[in-house]
Amino acid sequence: MNPSSLILASASPRRAELLRGTGLKFRVVPSDAPEVHHEQLTVRELCLMNAYRKARVVAKKIPDALVLGADTLVCLGTRLFGKPADLAEAEQMLEQLQGRTHQVVTGVCLIHLRRHQQSIFAENTNVTFRRLSAKQIRHYLKAIHPLDKAGAYAIQEKGDLIVEKISGSYSNVVGLPVERLRSELSSWS
Repeated sequence: MNPSSLILASASPRRAELLRGTGLKFRVVPSDAPEVHHEQLTVRELCLMNAYRKARVVAKKIPDALVLGADTLVCLGTRLFGKPADLAEAEQMLEQLQGRTHQVVTGVCLIHLRRHQQSIFAENTNVTFRRLSAKQIRHYLKAIHPLDKAGAYAIQEKGDLIVEKISGSYSNVVGLPVERLRSELSSWS
């Protein structure tokens, strides 16, 4: 694979930062594919489908490049937590997550249309929140910008205030499972 032909189909600054940390050269071409949410699909299926849709839209415009699409959701049981619409919803999300263990799932799609190659996978990380008072939740929400983050939190931004422990990939919780991505990219020629 020619590293200069890698495209990140995401406007997420966190994903771009994680990808930069791998040493790979890439450019960002945000996807305008609308995210699909369907109650009949599992969180894993939703993340995989949305990652594919994002990557495919960009790959159709640039078929000679390897395109990386990703989608991250937070779930507690069957309840999904996307990006909150406002601070009140962000506060409700953190109230529901506090003192409990939830899952962060990221679906990733690598697609190269011209070569007819595709790889799609999902990574799951368990995150346990500390027990939090309403005052602690409000303090955390004032310390970060929660509206562009699934579950209304960012482990890399004052995460120690709310997170007790994680089991799995830290980078997955940030938005891109770098360890698994490196492994998948090694099979691309």
